[in-house]
Amino acid sequence: MQESTELQKAVLVGDAVLALSLAQRAIDQGYAPVDLINDAIGPAMREAGELFEAGEYFVPELLMAARATKGVFEILRPLLAKQGVEPAGRIVLGTVQGDLHDIGKNLVGAMLEGGGFEVIDLGVNVTPNQFAAAVKERSADLVGLSALLTTTLPAMKATIELIQSSGLRDQVKIMVGGAPVTQSYANAISADGYAESAALAVNLARQLVAKQSTASRV
Repeated sequence: MQESTELQKAVLVGDAVLALSLAQRAIDQGYAPVDLINDAIGPAMREAGELFEAGEYFVPELLMAARATKGVFEILRPLLAKQGVEPAGRIVLGTVQGDLHDIGKNLVGAMLEGGGFEVIDLGVNVTPNQFAAAVKERSADLVGLSALLTTTLPAMKATIELIQSSGLRDQVKIMVGGAPVTQSYANAISADGYAESAALAVNLARQLVAKQSTASRV
């Protein structure tokens, strides 16, 4: 369908106004919301991530694509819920306590939404208690912890420890990321996964949800 191709292009170049218009037109013409995600938004965000990894896109371009995606999901989200479409997974996302940076978190959130996940974005400076409460209240499958400052890395550890002590650890997988985070640090704080970039976060999230589903059936 031409609308999905045009929507994919609009999201990729970050034209939020055009993307919203095309999405609404496609819906009005009977295009299923989940098909718009699979045929247009998801491919656009994947391509944006690949261009970023290749050095052809930079943070501003990714932010524009993310903004366009967020706008489209404002009209798609209630339609998906009304139709009973289950997301690929439900993730509680936030920048840890003491850290006010959100660019990386926002990019990851947009990539995950484009990949079919329901994203519960708690914002920045999120306390361990807020993360744990959101996991319980929203029955999350995943938790995504972001940090840009080295000084706030201990908040990641504290959050994981509180989720553990709250008896919620078995129901969620925890992924971490941010400039100062490494795989070795993720291992040290007992995170389930580490994504080096927003582009890699979706694949990691899918892997973790699959593991969680397998574990729940055992």
